[in-house]
Amino acid sequence: MTTVYERVADPRPTRGRGRPRLSPAGPLLALLWAGAAGVLALWWTDTGSVVGTAGWLTDAGRIAGLLCGYGCAVLVALMARVPLLERRVGSDRVARWHAMAGRYTICLLVAHVALILFGYAAQDGSGIVHETLSVVFDYPDMLKATIGTVILFAVGITSARLARRRISHEFWYYVHLLTYAAVFLAFFHQLALGSDFVGDQAARAAWYALYLGTAALVVWFRLLAPVRLNLRHRLRVEAVHRESPGVFSVVVRGERLDELGARPGQFFRWRFLSDGMRWTSTPYSLSAPPRPDRMRITVKALGDHSAAVGLLRPGTRVWAEGPYGSLTADRSTSSKALLIAGGVGITPLRALFETLPGRVTLLYRARTAEDLALGGELEAIARWRGARVLYAVNAADGTRPRLTAESLRESVPDIAEHDVYLCGPPAMARDLYGVLRAAGVPDRRIHHESFEL
Repeated sequence: MTTVYERVADPRPTRGRGRPRLSPAGPLLALLWAGAAGVLALWWTDTGSVVGTAGWLTDAGRIAGLLCGYGCAVLVALMARVPLLERRVGSDRVARWHAMAGRYTICLLVAHVALILFGYAAQDGSGIVHETLSVVFDYPDMLKATIGTVILFAVGITSARLARRRISHEFWYYVHLLTYAAVFLAFFHQLALGSDFVGDQAARAAWYALYLGTAALVVWFRLLAPVRLNLRHRLRVEAVHRESPGVFSVVVRGERLDELGARPGQFFRWRFLSDGMRWTSTPYSLSAPPRPDRMRITVKALGDHSAAVGLLRPGTRVWAEGPYGSLTADRSTSSKALLIAGGVGITPLRALFETLPGRVTLLYRARTAEDLALGGELEAIARWRGARVLYAVNAADGTRPRLTAESLRESVPDIAEHDVYLCGPPAMARDLYGVLRAAGVPDRRIHHESFEL
């Protein structure tokens, strides 16, 4: 069954056709590295001569500790879901930054612990075990810091790719949330024991400002903003429709939804308040342009949570956070666009297919004709706006049609002049990125978001 969903044009036209909004990614990265340089400058200005093995070990541990403390603040800030980052930089890029910062922070934490303990042991002339017990139990705020360190190690271990494949998303998610507790527990020992902060009121004030500012971002965007959204807009499931085998559309009704500022191509994190689903928040893209009183998502059953979406009952309360994502018309640089969807990756591109201005072509890759979700809507939109829909479906013997630079140029002769919006499984996206570059599409015109870390 194909859900009938009234066509609407995106009321907010693309800004400056040919001149997309500048991403703040570059300036933000420069700011983050400048902060790290400032941390090193703090150590430099507070350090005289470094003498002996103990001195070199201890000061190297101080540097690692300062950078680790700074990295913890950056980690938490990147988890805060700040709209400027989520919508302008892109959720996938922010997620990659967060994962990379996590790896750096854990490495710095290991270096800090090892270097400080060996440095103190060399300075006191004692064994490493004795020195470790002395530091943990005798130094101020160190027991709390030790607990925080153990938690951070647990978060790092469960975030490794090998571990992620073996544990449930829910377990990983709730362990990940313990990062907040770990950072809080470790914060106070930095000021109590850090020689760079003892007696330096300016440095202490800057460190407090860094951590309090980060905490404010988390409280506002992870707690208060979602509470306000859901109390104000009162979201509920209106209807659930089967689109194709294992694929369901969920229509969510609410009040004054136009105030959310959601754009075609964006996604929300959805929590359905029904048995077995209320403890999981999952990102699903809008599969139709949002309206003032309803939104729609389309979900493929790939796991326990997504499979349960098809069983939702009308009237089920919904808790949503967003909108997030930058796969929108604002990325457009040309009056021509090619949308390439793989499987359920059609969901954000279906909304863009209806609303992107200019000449639009949609290429839809699926295993079988039955798997072409929302096909009736796509055909109707194509007739309405004079666009093209192309299908790449496996042959009867299961042979996959090859998407090559030559086949894409044959289907879309001026493909190099198109913006290309790409959404599908990670392997497909990686392969097609190389194919598009070989077909002559500039990197700046290939637009893609991935939710895998």
